[in-house]
Amino acid sequence: MTKTKNPWQTLKIREVYDNPWIRVTAEDVIKPSGDPGIYGKVSFKNIACAIIPVSDNGDTWLVGQYRYTLDIYSWEVPMGGVSRDADLLDGAKRELKEETGLTAERWERVMDSHISNSITDEIGVVYVAEGLTQGEPDFDDTEDLQIRRLPFRDALQLVMKGDITDVLSVAGLLKLAQLRPELH
Repeated sequence: MTKTKNPWQTLKIREVYDNPWIRVTAEDVIKPSGDPGIYGKVSFKNIACAIIPVSDNGDTWLVGQYRYTLDIYSWEVPMGGVSRDADLLDGAKRELKEETGLTAERWERVMDSHISNSITDEIGVVYVAEGLTQGEPDFDDTEDLQIRRLPFRDALQLVMKGDITDVLSVAGLLKLAQLRPELH
């Protein structure tokens, strides 16, 4: 990757909004052209952590939930927010157990991403979890989830048909399909 000097100059940052999940700032800047400008930034307080559980026979799990922000029902890989101060793998383990009841013996970090990097600093990470044991889920009070176990190849087909649209789910499933062609 090419490293270059930041061509933007930040003059002033004003907080516009803050809650437990995000902070929004308005920033006065000097643009790369040298002209004055403004930039708005949404800073996320958590890292988006997605988990693709894979069973010994090649099955995976999806969770379905209604997404308030988009006003749609969405099928996704299990995921949640992990505080930037917390251990990311511990957070992934917590989210997998919470949403599916699964625990895993083996974990592999397969992808890091920047989500909507033109206006946010959101970071997304995808893990693969294997050596699974089924237990009981423990949903958050904001979650009304359906859990679906299916062959990995079927989850991949849902991505290709456009039935899975969450970016971490799409990117993670496609990446895993490339890393492990035997799954599909």
